[in-house]
Amino acid sequence: MAAAGVPVIPGSKGAVKSLAEAKKLAEKCGYPVLVKASAGGGGRGIRRVDSPKDLEAQMTAAQQEAKNFFGDDTVYIEKFLINPHHVEIQIIADTHGNYIYLGERDCSMQRRNQKVLEECPSPIVDCELRKKMGQAAVTAAKQSGYYNAGTIEFLVDENRDFYFMEMNTRIQVEHPITEEVTGFDLVKAQIEIAAGEKLRVEQDDIELRGHAIECRINAEDPAHNFRPSPGTINALYVPGGPGIRIDGAVYQGYTITPYYDSMISKLIAHGSDRDDAIRKMRWALSEFIVDGVDTNIDFQLEIIKQPEFLSGNYDNGFLNRFMDKKK
Repeated sequence: MAAAGVPVIPGSKGAVKSLAEAKKLAEKCGYPVLVKASAGGGGRGIRRVDSPKDLEAQMTAAQQEAKNFFGDDTVYIEKFLINPHHVEIQIIADTHGNYIYLGERDCSMQRRNQKVLEECPSPIVDCELRKKMGQAAVTAAKQSGYYNAGTIEFLVDENRDFYFMEMNTRIQVEHPITEEVTGFDLVKAQIEIAAGEKLRVEQDDIELRGHAIECRINAEDPAHNFRPSPGTINALYVPGGPGIRIDGAVYQGYTITPYYDSMISKLIAHGSDRDDAIRKMRWALSEFIVDGVDTNIDFQLEIIKQPEFLSGNYDNGFLNRFMDKKK
């Protein structure tokens, strides 16, 4: 990414091979820093280090978690940006050299580095910044020779400067909000690209229409530190209507096991603008019923009623601060 001219977060150029190397890099970047699993994803294998005395313990913890989840304990180090926005650009490319970006998604609403709610477009991104980030994302994909659907993830600081964080080389959980706003079927395009077909659209054809929000519905108990809630769904009612979409596979009588991620459904609301999407989401969450297991539905409803969310003035640290206030 650095070779392609894409802005990158200061840090190691590759894997950190020893504690001594990690100490030198951390001093150069300046604390706080992040130790991150190279094979990571979903917020796993990440540890924040605020001072030299914590580095060894946090590096060991990150390596152990990475080994357990990904079978690879390789880690790297990067500068920790305090309370940035997490904004990602959806790209898609075919095998004929055609690349386009489909706007951005704001994924700043996170708990323990795991996304809880996403929206498209981002409340902090204007047309100029969207174009800059989109072009940087396409450059990143071209640099790596990537084709198919992919997401370039950036951190955006308080000055609206953005930095490459990572690329997800797959379809993502939050892809439906991009589909709702652009009208572009990402999964269908993936199949066409795999069959050797060219993209059916060009960059100038992409237009963002309205606003979409996705809430991740998890089988977990927010009142008890979000502990997983496996069990059998005794009753289920999912909302519907104009602008409401459900992506999920659970049904009445379905048994949720303790072996996998706790997400059981995705609730998407698409409106004519952000306020309209929020109104629809509030209604949909209020109608959503899952009986037999605990869920985070009421917690999601609480989030979207917060003044910071309603104003769009929230960052990557908002949800942690919000949880601290509730204790």
